[in-house]
Amino acid sequence: MRKYLFSGAVISSLISGIGVVRATASGPRDWRLLLMWVAWGASLAIAIGTVADERALEELED
Repeated sequence: MRKYLFSGAVISSLISGIGVVRATASGPRDWRLLLMWVAWGASLAIAIGTVADERALEELED
């Protein structure tokens, strides 16, 4: 769990989520907002997947 929390990719994705939340609170509700959420979710999923792959490679090397 620590590897997920302290990964630079995951931290960056979570911080970018703050911008998406702010845009949701202050901006218009249209199709671009939906795309922002989809893009943020995809970037978070990719970051978590990358950490999981790195962990799997480390376990295979040991």
